[in-house]
Amino acid sequence: MERKLVLIFLTKQGGHRMHFKKIFILIGIILAIGLLGCAERKVEAPTQERITKNLVPPLAEIMGPNFFVELIDLQVVMDVNIASKEIVETPSLKGHIKITNKSKDILDVQAATFEYLDEAGKPIAFKSGEKIAQVSSYWKSIKPEETFEGSIDTTIPRAAMKEKALGKVEINLVYVPSLLKRETLTFSGKVE
Repeated sequence: MERKLVLIFLTKQGGHRMHFKKIFILIGIILAIGLLGCAERKVEAPTQERITKNLVPPLAEIMGPNFFVELIDLQVVMDVNIASKEIVETPSLKGHIKITNKSKDILDVQAATFEYLDEAGKPIAFKSGEKIAQVSSYWKSIKPEETFEGSIDTTIPRAAMKEKALGKVEINLVYVPSLLKRETLTFSGKVE
């Protein structure tokens, strides 16, 4: 009972109102400091940019003993440091592939692997620390004269991006007719 009387007494005197005013003033000051602190943050300019270069020619048609292969819209995508112009991440080769079975058998395409050659025909190796993803998996059975379309998303060595370093791209089709076989097809290409 006494407790209620004390509370009633404080309310009549205005003690609670003063206490609430102080709390609201304190909250207001904290919010104002927080907002001013956020306003002073500076936004930094980006340090990298994504560059896309077309592979020349952008369309390659290759005929092998069992396949007719079309590589379409080939592009190299890379992240470059704006200040130094150095390639930051391992570049990617992107595009589309169209594979037509020219044999008399059903062929199970398991994968397509990519190798990059210089003008002399020597392989361009990936350096230590580069991401290596040279295989595109398909697992698709293709009947005679049937066509399969897919996408290409592999990596390409940074060294291939140097001026006139890339001369040819070699694509290896791994497929199963009755026994595991491999067919290698080569086309010329340059990055511009």
